[in-house]
Amino acid sequence: MQDPRPPPPQGLSTAEAKQRLLQDGANELSAPKQRTLLRIGVEIAREPMFLLLLSAGALYMVLGDLQDAAMLLAFVLLTAAITVTQELRTERSLQALRALSSPRALVVRDGVQQRIAGKNVVRGDVLVLTDGDRIAADARLLSANDLQCDESLLTGESAPVVKTVLSANSSTVYAGALVVSGQGWAEVVATGSHTQMGRIGKALGSIEMPSTPLKLQTERLVRIFSLLGVSLSALVVLLFGYLRADWSGGLLAGITLAMSMLPEEFILILTVFMAMGAWRLSVQRVLARRAATIEALGSATVLCTDKTGTLTQNRMGIAEMAIPMGNTLERWTQEQSALPQAFYPLLECGILASERAPFDPMDKAFMALGQAQLPPVQQPPDWQMVHEYGLSPQLMAMTHVWQTPHGAPSVVASKGGIEAILALCRLTPSQAQPLADAACAMATRGLRVLAVARASYQGTQWPASPQGFDFEWVGLVGLADPLRPGVRQAVQECSSAGIRVVMITGDHPVTAAAIAQQAGLDGHTQVVTGTELAALDDAALGQRLRNACVFARVQPAQKLRIVQALQAQGEVVAMTGDGVNDAPSLKAAHVGIAMGERGTDVAREAASLVLLDDDFGSIIHSIRLGRRIYDNLRKAMAFAFAVHVPIAGLSLLPLLLDVPLLFAPVHIAFLELFISPVCSIVFESEQEEPKIMQRPPRPAGLPLFSPSLIVTSLMQGALVLLVVGGFYLSLLHTGWAPQQARAASFTTLIVSNMALIFSNRMHVGGLLQAVRQPNTALWAMVLLTLVSMAVILMLAPLRQLFHFGAVPATLLLLSCGLGGVVLLLLLGAKALKISRTVPISTDERGS
Repeated sequence: MQDPRPPPPQGLSTAEAKQRLLQDGANELSAPKQRTLLRIGVEIAREPMFLLLLSAGALYMVLGDLQDAAMLLAFVLLTAAITVTQELRTERSLQALRALSSPRALVVRDGVQQRIAGKNVVRGDVLVLTDGDRIAADARLLSANDLQCDESLLTGESAPVVKTVLSANSSTVYAGALVVSGQGWAEVVATGSHTQMGRIGKALGSIEMPSTPLKLQTERLVRIFSLLGVSLSALVVLLFGYLRADWSGGLLAGITLAMSMLPEEFILILTVFMAMGAWRLSVQRVLARRAATIEALGSATVLCTDKTGTLTQNRMGIAEMAIPMGNTLERWTQEQSALPQAFYPLLECGILASERAPFDPMDKAFMALGQAQLPPVQQPPDWQMVHEYGLSPQLMAMTHVWQTPHGAPSVVASKGGIEAILALCRLTPSQAQPLADAACAMATRGLRVLAVARASYQGTQWPASPQGFDFEWVGLVGLADPLRPGVRQAVQECSSAGIRVVMITGDHPVTAAAIAQQAGLDGHTQVVTGTELAALDDAALGQRLRNACVFARVQPAQKLRIVQALQAQGEVVAMTGDGVNDAPSLKAAHVGIAMGERGTDVAREAASLVLLDDDFGSIIHSIRLGRRIYDNLRKAMAFAFAVHVPIAGLSLLPLLLDVPLLFAPVHIAFLELFISPVCSIVFESEQEEPKIMQRPPRPAGLPLFSPSLIVTSLMQGALVLLVVGGFYLSLLHTGWAPQQARAASFTTLIVSNMALIFSNRMHVGGLLQAVRQPNTALWAMVLLTLVSMAVILMLAPLRQLFHFGAVPATLLLLSCGLGGVVLLLLLGAKALKISRTVPISTDERGS
């Protein structure tokens, strides 16, 4: 039987769409503001470190020291160049994320449905409208089935508006409106600023990066350090001026101390890590819509996942059919070459109960088998679908009413869950039991089972629900949706990482149990159905959740209850969803994960993560990457914390002991050229820790600047301060010239800072692991710093600019050797668990 419905529109060709896009421009009201090179430069010029460097340079010029002034100016330019490079790198990552997160549209082009970015929609495009989608442009309806739109964004009215092609006032849908229910096709008539939204001056927002707990912690720490640095610097200026009667020297000393204590790296680290982390997730085909998600990923303890399209491939095919034949059921399986004629009515009825331009994989499976197996028998072309009953929590079945010509009774086709179709057919228990047993047998083979029924109806006054028709049973259809490759391994990886996987599906309990067993889910035999769930109070549900990992025949609204029950037990919940009704549970979960391919725009907007390929493995990659990002963030923060201790201490120590100053502003500027890239590039590029997915999740409430991190960093910094400060004082005490002592001590500080990097780059492991672990950015930075330091020490003009003296090779070897001693002490302390470098301790992990 040919499908009696009219064919869908063919839409524009790709070439036509490309030409119109060039003519009209992108379908966006205002392009997201990009941070241009000039804008980034202005922001850098306002940075405290930049202003301090300029102040020091200006002071040197006033004092007539043009060489030092020129050197500081060179460092200002170098620092600005490095910062601009980092900012542009971050901006490119954010632009890529904006492109991924832009609104989407399902259009028909070249006769094929395809998802495109909303900004690429053009006049003449045919939009496919389905519930949960946000409309990309103003369009004129071509067809509509129970279509209702929420236009509150435009009108402020919250009540949905019914859309129909029969009324001129209701035949237009508008950009920005949300499809609440129904389906339809519409031809685009206006895009961009020419839409109704554009005319009333609405603007599209860009990606929001709201303040997260992590950002608030960092800003608080920066304020504390800045206040402390400014206070101490002012005190140094006053003491220097009164005690030494050298106000210009006091100003330079105060600027140097302020520069040494200014924790500008903290905000830089956080900005770069969040942007690059989101970009790295996007490479894994996962869009992070909120920065807080990256923080939460490493804390997830429960992962609630759908079955269809997430654990499975969402490529359904009809594998088996069964029809009543006398007192028995006759079966057909896909291994048989041809479909017997007796099965034609079942397949035809299933097609009539499917969408004409299917987007659902099950509808596609019926269409595909019909095209392959049904003969091309001509069917009257004037059949029309005149009414539709959608799926509802009360009746999980799709029903279409078809009007036939010449006054013949209308044909009613329905397909859905076996319980729903059994209820529609009003079978007696004795009649229903064999059918239920057959469906259960199909389900045990991992098939998703649909039942199909048919009815005739005379008249045009349609019943309020499908129960008003007199249905007869037609048969059963079993659809196979194979497990995605790697799912079983991913589930095992979750188990090793202390993450419990919970499968929630609308499928038959037996099908759910079969798929759960294939996926390797623990507790797959204990299946909780939606009916049982409704009968449990909160306490009983909490008790069941301790053991059950499979929920079947669950309504979307019940997902929220499951999420809240898990959260009440102290779990950190990640939740997948794709429909309009999934939005509350996605928003309530700590990490809401929407499906990018089959998910609705409502689900995408409610979620914090979007799987662009709907692959379960991508969730595991995201958790792994989230743990890596958080680990590296802690390493970078620990290093930045530790490295400022000796710099600040060595700036203050000579003032307290009345010895020649070790640092001038030029030295701090040189150190900043080393520290900032290390924090924002080197540590961000670090690979994941060994066995990162074999440790328990991090407690959600654990602050980044935990007591262990602060104490460990202070101890590391104090060790470097003790070694370098002691070395400097001993050199002065034994008669070395201040310039020589400064050069040797500065060399020791540079090597010791490298020791801090190698000590902090791994939570576990010794010197060999710290050196062997690959990181191209690290070795490039180390080489550049050592070469720069060697050039400064070798060339007399540069030594003079840095106030260094010529240092014998033996003293330089001693300086480097002391840096090596610092590294061994740090690694030894870590090995002995006296001082652990940025670990997540046992108590912090909650184990």
